[in-house]
Amino acid sequence: MFIARYMTTPPLTIPPEMTIPAAKELLQSRHFRHLPVVDSTGKLVGMITDRDLRSAYPSSVLSAEVIKTCLVELDKTPVSAIMSRAFFTVSPDSTLDDALILLDRERVGALPVLDANGKVVGVFSIRDLIKAYRSLFGLGERGSAMIVVEDDGNPKPLSRIARVLEEHRIRFTRLIRKDKDDAQDKATIYLRVNTYNLSAVRNALDEAGFHVTIPTITPPTE
Repeated sequence: MFIARYMTTPPLTIPPEMTIPAAKELLQSRHFRHLPVVDSTGKLVGMITDRDLRSAYPSSVLSAEVIKTCLVELDKTPVSAIMSRAFFTVSPDSTLDDALILLDRERVGALPVLDANGKVVGVFSIRDLIKAYRSLFGLGERGSAMIVVEDDGNPKPLSRIARVLEEHRIRFTRLIRKDKDDAQDKATIYLRVNTYNLSAVRNALDEAGFHVTIPTITPPTE
């Protein structure tokens, strides 16, 4: 659950004096979208993104002469001229939840990971977040399937479901309960099993008094 396990490391960083064309070429060659900009001590001073670099280049609707002049200027312009100095960071011991909230709230695509001395030790991107949650919740595992069960309102539903599955020798890896909200009348239990025999899972749960749900879409009223 900690960023240190899932971040991209070692981080690819650039100095503030690197030119804009050089940074663009580096991003394209490494297939990255974000680059931390660090000083000579390795401390973060800014962030540069592929969008920043695209915005720095002249529009194709300009005249050829104007574009040529702009490109000449770009060849000697450092990334410090366009980098963002308002950045958001996490530490290696931040959790995936911390990163998810920050990425969503600030609408950024990546977060530099800083150690206790403020040095960049990694980068945690939305792609890293997706990979982490795929691993955490078992997506793509052999025979992996998600089962959705209604909470029957009786005590210890998770313990009872786990006992039913163990008694039927059904392998499961995740068991999560979500409280009811405005969109649902009952609390919901999400169960990830590793079996191709899903009918056996449904039968075992049904015999134990649990209702396996299937999402329905209510057509709009005219």
